[in-house]
Amino acid sequence: MAKVLMKGNEALGEAAIRAGCMHFFGYPITPQTEIPEYLVRRYAEVGGKFVQAESELASINMVYGAAGVGIKCMTSSSSPGISLMAEGLSYIAACELPCVIINIMRAGPGLGGILPAQSDYLQATRGHGHGDYQLISLAPSSVQEAVDLMTLAFELADKYRNPVMVCGDGMIGQMMEPVEFPSEEFDETTWSGEWALTGCEGRERRIVNSLFLTPETLHEHNLKLKRKYDEIAANEKRWELYNGEAEGYELLVTAFGTMARICKTAIDELKSEGIEVALFRPVSINPFPYEACHEAMAKIKDGGRVLDVEMSMGQLIYDIKLAAEGSREIDFFGTAGGIVPSPDQVYEKIREVLRQEQPA
Repeated sequence: MAKVLMKGNEALGEAAIRAGCMHFFGYPITPQTEIPEYLVRRYAEVGGKFVQAESELASINMVYGAAGVGIKCMTSSSSPGISLMAEGLSYIAACELPCVIINIMRAGPGLGGILPAQSDYLQATRGHGHGDYQLISLAPSSVQEAVDLMTLAFELADKYRNPVMVCGDGMIGQMMEPVEFPSEEFDETTWSGEWALTGCEGRERRIVNSLFLTPETLHEHNLKLKRKYDEIAANEKRWELYNGEAEGYELLVTAFGTMARICKTAIDELKSEGIEVALFRPVSINPFPYEACHEAMAKIKDGGRVLDVEMSMGQLIYDIKLAAEGSREIDFFGTAGGIVPSPDQVYEKIREVLRQEQPA
């Protein structure tokens, strides 16, 4: 199939359609607004249903209702809008309903700014609403990977009956790259739907509920959810180890999303100078591939360190420290406010850390 040049946000919208999602509920907010703009135009051509809600609160509850009756559906937003969806996501997860949420991250906190950031990592990986629930969270580093992960997101949502979040930053949403879609055909399948709400006379009675007033019943429900999350963690971890073929490397860089691409350029420059540096990139940021990250750290030469690089003040680093289990010194380089580090800046930071490793 031929590749086409598309903006990231528009490619995400098209990927959702190709995955069979014909129902979208959302609200415009920069830098993700091209997703609903693209979908409202394309749905008119393919017979989809588009609702611009009055707010992000309304849109996530529309997703809640649509998912509850077995409709393959999604929403998209950017950082402050995702915050407003927290309560609804907790309800959806509690009811074990599948849906997909796209977050094209912008700088914060508060209204912040409209430029790219990665400061929603903890929000995406720690549930961010109330109660013991988890999202499956995926983080693409290119427009092509964003397309691929959208297809995966709908598959995982249906398989585990759980909300799935695709987390890109403003660069992913706004950049244009050639992409290839998996098929010219649309996937017209719906959710498996055996659990879907129905009140029709003559059918088996089903309900969608997250209210359990008996402590023992709620306890059992949380145990059931935990078993599901444990199964997801066992089966759905995804990652990339870049330039990790060497028997040992001087330093391991950790980064995700667009920042990982920038780090690769710096690593390639160092390699041309005979300095081996590897990159560990989590693709599934929840479940996080702790074991694989720890194994990547084990290949660092004696005395070598880890450098975590983020477009935030340090959020991925908490999972990197958990993966390290105290085995490595971990340095940090981060920016905020929409400032995107250049490959040269990452190169210089790596050089600085390598100098720290040299014996006095």
